[in-house]
Amino acid sequence: MNDPTISGLITTTLAAPTLACAALALPSWFGAKLRERVISGIVGAAFAVAAVASAAALTLLLLSGEPLAHLSFGHWFDVGHYDFHITLIADHLSLPFALFVALLVGLIGAFSRRYLHRERGFLRFYLLLALFGASVELVALAGSLDLVFFGWELVGLTSVLLIAFFHERPKPVEHGLRAFLTYRMCDVGLLGALIWLHHTAGTTAFEQEHAPWAGITPVADAGAAMLIGFLLLWASMGKSAQVPLSGWLPRAMEGPTPSSAIFYGSISVHLGPFLLLRAAPVLMQTPAVAWSVIAIGALTALHGSFVGRVQTDIKSVLAYASMTQVGLILVEIGFGLHYLPLLHIIGHATVRSLEILRSPSLLHDHHHLEQAIGRQVARAPVHVDKLLPRAWQPWLYRHALERGYFDGLLRDFVVRPFLAVWRGFDRADRWLADLLAGRDPESPPPEERAGGAR
Repeated sequence: MNDPTISGLITTTLAAPTLACAALALPSWFGAKLRERVISGIVGAAFAVAAVASAAALTLLLLSGEPLAHLSFGHWFDVGHYDFHITLIADHLSLPFALFVALLVGLIGAFSRRYLHRERGFLRFYLLLALFGASVELVALAGSLDLVFFGWELVGLTSVLLIAFFHERPKPVEHGLRAFLTYRMCDVGLLGALIWLHHTAGTTAFEQEHAPWAGITPVADAGAAMLIGFLLLWASMGKSAQVPLSGWLPRAMEGPTPSSAIFYGSISVHLGPFLLLRAAPVLMQTPAVAWSVIAIGALTALHGSFVGRVQTDIKSVLAYASMTQVGLILVEIGFGLHYLPLLHIIGHATVRSLEILRSPSLLHDHHHLEQAIGRQVARAPVHVDKLLPRAWQPWLYRHALERGYFDGLLRDFVVRPFLAVWRGFDRADRWLADLLAGRDPESPPPEERAGGAR
């Protein structure tokens, strides 16, 4: 269906936050200073417009009885047999998710106005928030995997920049780089999947098949379908912090509390399940991929549940709680469910974002409560001895304290061997360059010799 009204509404849903980002960036580029009220007002108005437009589009789509509506902006470029279509899609998956994103980003923007009052990075935060909202709306409304990849990368960029928001301290920068490396390593899966889809199916456009919404075009070759499914699963694991790539998520809480709520409690961490919902035809076609999704989700849910119980700060507890729920959502997707995972995403994201927004004042209120009643408030005991054999409990407790040993295993068996290999290539490259330049390969490098001469 190509209803012009729905087409205009979904265009507005994407254009409003994009224009807000431009309205904040251009004055700053030319040295103009905007007041905090103006900055927050621009972002709030943009996402209010996006929420109204997406709600109206969803209502019209439901009343029409049609499963989806397309909006094409033509081709970006053509190279041989490859062409990049700029297409937006409105269906029963994209519009509820777009509406939810607009409402939640607007809520976070309103909360941040007072939370970040007089903060040096006030404009920078709202600019990244507007860019993030526009990027997620693009992922939600994209009509092809090519366009999803564009928004997916922008979401990762804004995520990293907000983790390192307090860049005057070393830890936020370090943890932002860790998240960036995880994203880039796993984004290769999404890039590989869309390239292989072009090679096998000839298109990455989402089409309506037997699912309640549009999805990736099925591939005739079972081997190619399995490869594409595993590549998409790999991309989802990185974005949604599934084991063994979960170590970056609790570290991402170094950013401001509002960005933690919007990224790692509600929206960004759920983009992995959203991508797998779009890939439902591939999961239905390849049981091996579906069972892998179930296994990874279940393992992540158990890992997050155990590790979250021994954390000593509230934001880490909430990070592992988010990880647990996202793992359960993956299990639901692996079993072929559609609307239940979507409702689970919206419900969990709403509750978790509110919990993270509440977390800074929780300890303060807890101390006031203890002063009021005159004694310490004891935590409710968890009787694990009734659930698990006593011999297992020390091992599980150590496992939880070490966060599943995943960070150590990745460091010792992935990162260090990788660095050793590339350092070897670097030494070989230096040796060959010295040999071709007529220098003694055993002599110190030129910069060291220059430093010694000084």
